[in-house]
Amino acid sequence: MNEAAPRLSLATPPLADAAAFAPALNEALAAGDVASLLIRFTSADERANEAIVRALAPAAQEKDVAVLVAATPNVALRAGADGAHVSGCGDALSEAIKKLSPRYIVGAGDLETRDDAMRAGEAGADYVMFSDLDREALIERVAWWAELFNTPCVARAATLDEVAPLIDAGADFVLLDDAIWSDPRGPAAAMADAQARLKGEQE
Repeated sequence: MNEAAPRLSLATPPLADAAAFAPALNEALAAGDVASLLIRFTSADERANEAIVRALAPAAQEKDVAVLVAATPNVALRAGADGAHVSGCGDALSEAIKKLSPRYIVGAGDLETRDDAMRAGEAGADYVMFSDLDREALIERVAWWAELFNTPCVARAATLDEVAPLIDAGADFVLLDDAIWSDPRGPAAAMADAQARLKGEQE
């Protein structure tokens, strides 16, 4: 079990360019304590994705937010990111760890089973991310991991209402994406709300 205080993380929607999204990101970063930012992309065009990272990363890194990319290790290295987020526990994860660890962060997501998560942890992932489960299954998976393993656990909250239960279950980081970007109050208000829920201050 990790004894550090839990924190919030952000993930962008899949992006084709940076300009339209930058204002929302800056609002969110200014409104809460963010541990990391995962930048996602709509295409596999490495040069285009590197341009997106170069445009968005500085605003996060200036606030000591680690910037990760849902892309190949080469994109992370060339664009000045702090690491890469890899899908699954197979060859892509092994290659990313070889290229990036220990200087850069390598995380594993899209882990469909408990065995997948354990394999990712054993391979040397810096964190495992649980998502794409219904709320009850996600809370159960997080609680299982937190009880047995030291590798940090990231859990995606589909709604702000899931932040506190995931923290209670033992998540080290709660990842927010649509819950922030689609909130009708705007990213700043949504982040402030999430921060309050993280600290147990919501009404």
